[in-house]
Amino acid sequence: MATADLNTLIKHVLDDIRVEYKDEFDQNFARQAFFNEAWQRRKSPLRPGGAILIDSGALRRSFTVNTTANAIEFSYTKEYAAIHNEGGTIKVTARMKAYFWHKYYEAQGGFGRKKNGERRNDKRTVRLSTEAEFWKYMALKKVGSEVRIPRRQFVGYSPIVEQTVRQIIEDSLGEYFNNVDILMK
Repeated sequence: MATADLNTLIKHVLDDIRVEYKDEFDQNFARQAFFNEAWQRRKSPLRPGGAILIDSGALRRSFTVNTTANAIEFSYTKEYAAIHNEGGTIKVTARMKAYFWHKYYEAQGGFGRKKNGERRNDKRTVRLSTEAEFWKYMALKKVGSEVRIPRRQFVGYSPIVEQTVRQIIEDSLGEYFNNVDILMK
């Protein structure tokens, strides 16, 4: 086996794995799970029934997979990707509190009002009221207090990933050696 053939084979295998990884890890967002491990549901009233970890889609789109001569590199351009993937706690800052107050006032401004000034009791106003209460709760947290972010893994090691990689390698090697046999005849 020539070195050039071996390098081409390795590049081909790494490219196949890269494509498969990108697709499978992207599918975790659609599955709302890390393969077969479902993500913890939301406790906040924001976007009830909505997709977990998908608000604008920026986190999902920020995932990149690149290949080098002999490795595959995964990266995210969003700084909050790691805390969602691994879970953990974050400290509340003054800037976060200001954001929470902003969201609270934004939610309150959307309330439907009756002619006498009372809030309407329609679905939208009730939902906004619940949302406003959530933001108020967050805004009243003390600077330095912690907020727990549950682990919702979307990229990383899994037996399913290992099995897929093994299958890609076996298929590529089998295809390579089948082509070598044909060339030798």
